[in-house]
Amino acid sequence: MQKIILKPGREKSLKRRHPWIFSGAVAKLPAGADAGDTVEVRAADGEFLATAAFNPQSQIVGRVWDWREREIDSAFFFERVSRAVALRERLLPTCDAVRLVHAESDGLPGVVVDRYGDVVVMQLSSAGAMRWRDATADALEQVVKPKTIFERSDADVLALEGLQPQIGLVRGAPPPPDMTVNDAALKFEIDVPHGHKTGFYLDQRDNRLRLRELAAGCEVLDCFAYSGGFTINALKGGAKSVTSVDSAGPALAILRRNALLNNLPAPECIEGDVFQVLRKMRDQARSFDVIVLDPPKFAPTAAHAEKAARAYKDINLLGFKMLRPGGLLFTFSCSGGVSRELFQKIVAGAALDAGVDARIVNHLSAGADHPVALNFPEGEYLKGLICSRS
Repeated sequence: MQKIILKPGREKSLKRRHPWIFSGAVAKLPAGADAGDTVEVRAADGEFLATAAFNPQSQIVGRVWDWREREIDSAFFFERVSRAVALRERLLPTCDAVRLVHAESDGLPGVVVDRYGDVVVMQLSSAGAMRWRDATADALEQVVKPKTIFERSDADVLALEGLQPQIGLVRGAPPPPDMTVNDAALKFEIDVPHGHKTGFYLDQRDNRLRLRELAAGCEVLDCFAYSGGFTINALKGGAKSVTSVDSAGPALAILRRNALLNNLPAPECIEGDVFQVLRKMRDQARSFDVIVLDPPKFAPTAAHAEKAARAYKDINLLGFKMLRPGGLLFTFSCSGGVSRELFQKIVAGAALDAGVDARIVNHLSAGADHPVALNFPEGEYLKGLICSRS
């Protein structure tokens, strides 16, 4: 097996079992190895450190498969997929919309798998994951036994890995065009081939339920509403009214259909740039009892953190200005480049500039089907706060 040899002293993070090998730590790359090949990673003195997938086109030249000297084969993927699925069956036994595999945190770097009933969606974002696409699909067929396995490998991160998007049917029957899924006793329309990510945001399940618990009698503003996960839960919880804002007209059309699916009143839907809509609302002196801010990823890496911080502060400042005394702000960041500590500092600065006193009443994160490996804190990408305004 070919080898990645590290520079002297650069093995420390691997000995702490962090699964990424950055190009700057490497003294010698494997000659002639192709993207996705399995390689050994060794320290400068020859000590074995890990078995990894190689990608010379990425700044992360190696992603660890295993900390042992072992062959990476179909049996390896069956073992890892089986273990990941068993955890979800234990933690979420009645949930039919669930993340089955959460990449590095399940020991499968670059492999994300979501299940919507009988449909399983794979999203592959690393050279190693794409090399072993068939082995992953085989394991899913054997363990999950779905009617459909569909691939949605179209995330922006592929460009950083030198990879091309892959979208299409992998195994079984095409996903039904009128597909719906049950999520916490609510029905949602799912667009597997074209929707964001793999068709639905599974990571916010617990946080949507928290909003449902707190929405009774409230006027709610849902920003970056997409297909209405938070909106529908607020309506189910007895909200007096919900205003849903998103830049995508097709997403708002799905949101309206989701309200009908659940026999709930139609929300007010506003299509437009969320920042501009919020400024207009502020100028109109509109106010709300509950505001949800769930924007897209502003900072995919730490290099984008400064620019992202300005955007997060801007929307949270507007949110605090429109939040009534005693109101609740649900605010989130899904940016890997923004730490939980930095996000809290940004929100605190926004409250200060808005001239309001606020306190954190809940720290929020992704659900149990999005585990975070202790050796891979980057797996905790979703950070959220519920803030109460005095």
